[in-house]
Amino acid sequence: MRSAPFRTALLPLSLALAPVAGAVAQAEPAANGEPARETLRIAYHIGEGVDQAAAMVQNIRNQLRMAPEIQIVVVAVGPGIDFLIEGAKDRNGNPFDATVEDLAAQGVSFRICETTMNSRGVTRADILPEALVVPSGMNELARLQLQEHYAYIRP
Repeated sequence: MRSAPFRTALLPLSLALAPVAGAVAQAEPAANGEPARETLRIAYHIGEGVDQAAAMVQNIRNQLRMAPEIQIVVVAVGPGIDFLIEGAKDRNGNPFDATVEDLAAQGVSFRICETTMNSRGVTRADILPEALVVPSGMNELARLQLQEHYAYIRP
């Protein structure tokens, strides 16, 4: 018995975009009478280490350049927490601390999984001050998506 082929082209646009549509915060009308611009909310899932984190940093910089009002939360789990540990560097030897500090100053929130920290023997003293410790990174990602309507990205 054959199954029917998967066809996305038949979905109405409103249904195809439904999961993404909730990932925007309603904006107040502009004071100058222009239509209000909605703010996109994005949750980045970093779980693969410093190479993935370096790629994410470039993505975030590009997004902030195009839409400074965007709301971004980075959730680090497993080996993805490495870039938030004091002294962490990318494969070219560039430290992450100044980059994280700069992005945090632009409103990016960094959250690190306490479960991962505990399993790897990482303490709060070991992580960058911009990182907020959450009990479970995966639960935080789910909460951001379901309760706060963040779109999910895993670079």
